[in-house]
Amino acid sequence: QVQLEQSGGGSVQAGGSLRLSCAGSGPNFSGYTMGWFREGTGGEREFLAAIRWFGDMTFYAASVKGRFTITRDNAGKTTTALLMNNLRPEDTAVYYCAADPKDIGGTKSYLYNHWGQGIQVTVSS
Repeated sequence: QVQLEQSGGGSVQAGGSLRLSCAGSGPNFSGYTMGWFREGTGGEREFLAAIRWFGDMTFYAASVKGRFTITRDNAGKTTTALLMNNLRPEDTAVYYCAADPKDIGGTKSYLYNHWGQGIQVTVSS
């Protein structure tokens, strides 16, 4: 059973930075695209960033490009991080990491089979 364990998050003032981490585990946990999404008060899950397994190609939503960076944290590629800079109050949401076993690098939530538990990020003005 694949599991994704998230850490990081918290509260920060506008203009500040936070780092989220997501550790994947389970049998044969390799070859996955790792993605980050967030869910605000509206309830829709918004794509933020993804990194493919093969080639480490990255993809970003326009709303976070240039402010957020997705990386692989270890040589085994089982941990991914989202570094968030220049945070804004509108970035306040619950943030989720997700894993796509087909390694598509897509932006749609239905492509991702496994999800972390979610973690709150609050940005105050």
